[in-house]
Amino acid sequence: MAHDHDHDDDHDHAHDDELEELTDEEAQAEAERLVRKEIALSQIRQYGDPVLRMRADEVQEFDDELHKVSERMIALMHDAEGVGLAATQVGILRRFFVCTLDGEDRLLVNPVVTPLGDDTESDAEGCLSLGTVRVPVERSARVKLEAQDADGSPVALELEGHSARVVQHEVDHLDGKLMLDRTDAEARREALAKLRPRLVLS
Repeated sequence: MAHDHDHDDDHDHAHDDELEELTDEEAQAEAERLVRKEIALSQIRQYGDPVLRMRADEVQEFDDELHKVSERMIALMHDAEGVGLAATQVGILRRFFVCTLDGEDRLLVNPVVTPLGDDTESDAEGCLSLGTVRVPVERSARVKLEAQDADGSPVALELEGHSARVVQHEVDHLDGKLMLDRTDAEARREALAKLRPRLVLS
């Protein structure tokens, strides 16, 4: 509920002032959140950028640069209010991505995803490179993820549900695939109708 600013002259009520201050602080926090999100999204490659269709190369060197870039990507991901961000989405053609799995931020390098079983699930997906577009995508319900961490040590995870979906989405990015390639024809048409006007303007 928005605070009623018609009573700004009632300053003899300290309680009113407190309420008003809190509301202003909340409004300020919300404004800052939106600005952070906009700035973050402006640093993420958007649909139509050719790098999103390129296949990334294996990471060979586990150095300070990888640490720095992954930290910057994690901050970007949070500011943009996403749960995953692939290197290609920030213009880096290397096979790694950052994501949040069960509340923990992870860097996963040279990832390989293998489905566990034949079960699939369809759910709506969004993408930081595709604006407000959401499309239904069918993916493996359970997967094994083999990768390396920031220091090159092996990582093996068995994931299901939302976490499995996140890593499959990000590995697709590293292969130059977008969720548009995995949705049905009608959803793709609707998504492209939303995306194309932006391409004409840019």
